[in-house]
Amino acid sequence: MAIISRPIVEYKEIITSTGISVDDYTPPKKTMKRFIRLLKEMEDTRVKTMIDYPLYEIVIIAFLAVLSGASTWDEISFFGNARIKWLCKFLKLKNGVPSHDTFRRVFSLINPEQLQKATVLFLMENMEKIRKSLKINNNSKRHICVDGKEQKGTGRKYGSDSEIRNLQTLHIYDASNGICLFSQPIDEKTNEIPTAQEILKNMQLKDSIVTFDALHTQKKTIEIITEQKGDYVGALKGNHEVFAREVADYFTEEHLRKTKEDGTYYYKSIDKAHSQIETRRFYLSTTTDWFADKKYWKRLKGFVCYEKTVYNTITGKQTKETRYYITSLNDVELCAEAIRGHWSVENQLHWHLDANFNEDDNTTTDKNAFNNLSMLNKLSLSLLKLAQPLMKKKNSIRLMRKCFGWDTEDHVAMILNTFDDETLRNALENAKK
Repeated sequence: MAIISRPIVEYKEIITSTGISVDDYTPPKKTMKRFIRLLKEMEDTRVKTMIDYPLYEIVIIAFLAVLSGASTWDEISFFGNARIKWLCKFLKLKNGVPSHDTFRRVFSLINPEQLQKATVLFLMENMEKIRKSLKINNNSKRHICVDGKEQKGTGRKYGSDSEIRNLQTLHIYDASNGICLFSQPIDEKTNEIPTAQEILKNMQLKDSIVTFDALHTQKKTIEIITEQKGDYVGALKGNHEVFAREVADYFTEEHLRKTKEDGTYYYKSIDKAHSQIETRRFYLSTTTDWFADKKYWKRLKGFVCYEKTVYNTITGKQTKETRYYITSLNDVELCAEAIRGHWSVENQLHWHLDANFNEDDNTTTDKNAFNNLSMLNKLSLSLLKLAQPLMKKKNSIRLMRKCFGWDTEDHVAMILNTFDDETLRNALENAKK
């Protein structure tokens, strides 16, 4: 039975079970040099004769500052001055550390697509090294989530008290590797739908499952996904009112009962946590010929009814909700994993950006600067998650950022070592002895 690939989960399990430690190794310079080289490929649009600080130095300082707990331009500049002796080990810093105004201004000029390319390429290439070093299986399906996020503190105009629309950002999130592949601001005159379609059109989706909420359950979006050789699981709600009602009417109590009794297209899971018992039931129907508009929805193979029942063990209160999906899959367990896994874009990305990186409190009025800073937040989040199982004590992302700030050199060395093939192999061999 096909399953969704979760290299990031397998990595954590291997680290935890074997007790791998990379604390005693010298930091590999090649990993930092690789990142610097990627940043040097970015175009600098500033007037050359007026440049006091190289672009890559500004980005590196900001990245390390964010990794160490900085959330504002002032904090980034303060970090650079506090760690200037250490930073000079791999940066020239001929003119010292830029001011907070310089950081903000330069980040407003950076091409987001180029910064995104550099950070994502850095993560993806190094994740590949981790998989090879730890012999992690990569033959299953990859999970891609499409979802939008609103930045609540950005709805102001510089030099004015007037309110404008908050920055809307579309995220294409690789849930398998824990990496945000695309962060695309949504223009006020458009919305998420055409932006997502344009991004997906240029992605290689073979052996991938793309999940999305009802907003993106569009014929054109699904056509693009299937043309790119991908599978899909999309929610049905009020934006397709008739379609959603027809599917809901199809899953009668009798139909659900027979599906459950047969068992082939029925899957159930139970979780117990925080004084609650959550029971999830998934019913898949691969009979689609009854649907009159089937020909307009590419590779439509099934409909999913998802029932979630939550029982509070303290109050005795029970709640139930039912959702419906369309899919190109014919495996109910795979559908269930994709539907549940879609929430990772919320609880593994959006929640951390707000709770641990304070993005909702960031009042940067220049949306380009904010978007570029957010990319460094996402890069740092991915790296912190990789470092989390290597910590001697189980720490939250927020506490880990503080640890990086208190002991920057050793903790950065630890992260860089997770990307070094030889270090990982040696660590794994030592753990087995």
